[in-house]
Amino acid sequence: MLTNPSQLLLRNSNAINGKVLLLNHENDLCAVQLRPHCDGVTTLALDFNHYLALQGSQCSSIEAHFGHQLPHPAQFDTVVIYYPKAKALMGYLLMLAACYLRPNGQLLVIGENKGGIRSFDKQASDWFDGTCKRDNARHCLLYTATRNPSAARIQLDAFISRYPLATALGTLTICSMAGVFSEKQLDQGTALLLQHLPQLHGRVLDFGCGAGVIAAALLQQHPQLQLECVDINAMALLSCQYTLAANGFDAKVYPSDGLAQVTGQFDAIISNPPFHDGLASTTAIATRFVADSRRALQGDGCWQIVANRHLPYADTIVQHFGELNVIAENGKYKVYRNRG
Repeated sequence: MLTNPSQLLLRNSNAINGKVLLLNHENDLCAVQLRPHCDGVTTLALDFNHYLALQGSQCSSIEAHFGHQLPHPAQFDTVVIYYPKAKALMGYLLMLAACYLRPNGQLLVIGENKGGIRSFDKQASDWFDGTCKRDNARHCLLYTATRNPSAARIQLDAFISRYPLATALGTLTICSMAGVFSEKQLDQGTALLLQHLPQLHGRVLDFGCGAGVIAAALLQQHPQLQLECVDINAMALLSCQYTLAANGFDAKVYPSDGLAQVTGQFDAIISNPPFHDGLASTTAIATRFVADSRRALQGDGCWQIVANRHLPYADTIVQHFGELNVIAENGKYKVYRNRG
């Protein structure tokens, strides 16, 4: 099943030519269906789940990648950007497109109306000329533009926000790439979690690590932890690496679809877990996380999360842990702590 933006893109396949790069593509096999219409298709997913779906198609003619940029320099005749949920990320994607497009190459930008693509024509860029609306269907828009001769290079630092986080043990520096959750200041849920961190030891997992706030706080308190940080978002993983480096900490940072790429068992799992898939809020992520993390805990391991009060965690926690322990709460959030 193709998403609506992908269906609109394929409807305009006659406008696509040469070597094509799909940036920030969605969770479907549009790249496979696009392949007969061009000379080659390369993809760069910022969502690990989307990369896995395409990789699982076993289509050898598609060069699929996950990360914040391609692993090697390349030039394309056409670059397609799927408009991001976080508008702040669009500038970064335009920079990538400018770096990967040949002179006079074609840029296509596609997305759902409810996702904010209507504002694209106001997001002027020094690298592109002739922006115009090409098509409108399935509650989506498709824009085109042409790459001009302006020089472009990948500048990660231009898209990093940094802010200080005061703790009882000193001040941490938090680094967050554009589009990452709570990129300019500490969110209230994580703040409540940090006020009630347990004593930890051994191997610890920071699930949905985001910009590395929890990871940095844990290592500040317990420098000897064997900490692993996982997330599904490439920009979050990059942010976490920057935050760890800025504070002189070290941890293993890697992508994982839930806990699917995590191996072995942990002495603790600490998280402010995500509950969105794209533009939609879903309980499936929370339910799966509770079940998987219970199996990944040592017998006496500590499991602690913070979550919005309205999210239906209680029944799932009782189902898998046998009891429900709320150790802190306020008007918006609850902190749950259980033992394996």
